[in-house]
Amino acid sequence: MCRIFGSFAGETTAPELVAVSARQRHGGPDGRGVLSGRGWSLGCDRLAVTDPGRGAQPYRLPTAPGVLAVFNGEIYNHRELCRRMAARGHRFPDSCDGSVLPALYLEYGPRFAEHLDGMFAIAVLDRRTASAGPQLVLAVDDMGMKPVHYHVAPDGSVRFASEIPALLAFDGVPADPREESLDTVLATKTPFGTETALRGIKVLPPGATAVARPGHGLRVHRRAPYRTPVVTGTADQDLEETLRVETERLADADVPVCAITSGGLDSGLVTALAAAGARATGAAPLHSFHLTYRGRWPDSEHTYARAVALRARTVHHQVEADPAEFASLLTRTVRHLGQPNADPITLSTYALFRAVHQAGFTVALTGDGADELFGGYDRLRAALAVPEGADWAGGYADALAAVPRMLRSRLYTPAYRAFIAERGSDGDRIAAELRASGADRLTAMVNFETRWRMPAYHLRRVDHLSMAWAVEARMPFCQPRVAALARSLPAEDLRGKQALYRVGRDLLPPSVLRRPKQPFTLPVAAMLTSGSPLMDAVQDLLAPARLLRGGRLRPDRVQALITRQLAHPSGPDALALWALAVHELWTEVAQGLRVPVGCAA
Repeated sequence: MCRIFGSFAGETTAPELVAVSARQRHGGPDGRGVLSGRGWSLGCDRLAVTDPGRGAQPYRLPTAPGVLAVFNGEIYNHRELCRRMAARGHRFPDSCDGSVLPALYLEYGPRFAEHLDGMFAIAVLDRRTASAGPQLVLAVDDMGMKPVHYHVAPDGSVRFASEIPALLAFDGVPADPREESLDTVLATKTPFGTETALRGIKVLPPGATAVARPGHGLRVHRRAPYRTPVVTGTADQDLEETLRVETERLADADVPVCAITSGGLDSGLVTALAAAGARATGAAPLHSFHLTYRGRWPDSEHTYARAVALRARTVHHQVEADPAEFASLLTRTVRHLGQPNADPITLSTYALFRAVHQAGFTVALTGDGADELFGGYDRLRAALAVPEGADWAGGYADALAAVPRMLRSRLYTPAYRAFIAERGSDGDRIAAELRASGADRLTAMVNFETRWRMPAYHLRRVDHLSMAWAVEARMPFCQPRVAALARSLPAEDLRGKQALYRVGRDLLPPSVLRRPKQPFTLPVAAMLTSGSPLMDAVQDLLAPARLLRGGRLRPDRVQALITRQLAHPSGPDALALWALAVHELWTEVAQGLRVPVGCAA
């Protein structure tokens, strides 16, 4: 697991590369490697997970001259690939998973990523084609667990990095917030798709390979997915066995491994299976981590998490975050994410992985991805219950919002309201795409959740905020075999994760299986009250003078929303204020990230 960066078909200076590396060094504190030549550069900040004592990047092999690679992530089938490449005459200096990449590229060209089982963001520079010029190839995994952000300049030169703040340290990459970003954040919590909240900066979509040649920019295409074994998709034992195999496989690492245990079904299954695997192999007991908050707060899940840990026989860590520090943590999370995410879960995620890091763990198994793949969200069930002929897609899109449509319109200035009306809201576009998909409702929604929402809202948050503390988050539910099995299940098993609940009957406490679904997040309604540090921060960010300068929000109506929250705290009003404050803070942070070249931030 690392952070990668580079440039192609354009010159970069040594101070630029130092600044880029410094912006994301938190995710790769164990080593830094940079190579550059005329018109190109490749760099990596390494978090040593596989073969920690070796595996320096960029990767080079004597049997693949002219091919260089940098890599972020994990390739779980690298041993099998190394055996296959060794049979073709390649030799490897270490057992690091990324060492196979130059050989794999030499054999398969830009299609090399079709052979990778794992989570990855990869850059390969091919300098062998003297007549046609060099070639840069970027590739990300099928689920989009590891991002690559990039900027293509008017002259066709390309710059890329794992994180947006690092990308902005390249000379000429603009930190220009999109005018529509406020409405996007309020309507969908964070930008979906390949666009980001900054103009000129994009992110590769899941399962994409992109090829750049001098003068041609970057051409992106979706490749064939990784080939998975055929599964029947009819028996519960197929799902349980697949989850067990994948969880145990991802728990195999050369560094300490733990599990994140929220107290819900998904993380509970991963914790139980990983703990059982550790016992079966005679390994040390699995450690599990749960985040709660100092004091008494509603919707605490610590008793459920403790029940899971007791049943699984883990060494359990209950982490108590201090709400008094949340105002300062908010700035750090916004900065690490690089673009706004209006879900308060970001603070919880950051604090949780900080505790994992401080306890000495480098890899954490999580239950992320199960809700998207197995139909766990209430908004899916609500949309399926809408009568034929009624607007199920509009209701589903509205459920994605941080701020309801009518309240958004009321908060906007007339000029900004007119701008959004002319451009169209992202929520409206999502609803239109779902209606036009041609698939049945469930298929259309699951496809959207896994293809667009999950990578942008969920996986990027987990990646950035775990790597903020040099922790590699591994997600068994996002493995190709599990995803293929989920896609093959009958519709009735994808209504409220029925298939997963059946798997959990023999693995989890009855109290966890019976409890209502609850997201892992922050009790923001209870924390945004008069005199609280978080409310003080929100009020500062939404001060009337500040909103007047922005020109998009009506200060009087925002202040009325604050007054209502202070008088009668509620979840919807608290989330609306949180989303507005996060966007204001992100706008300020983005402006500060444009610093002179050579000044690390």
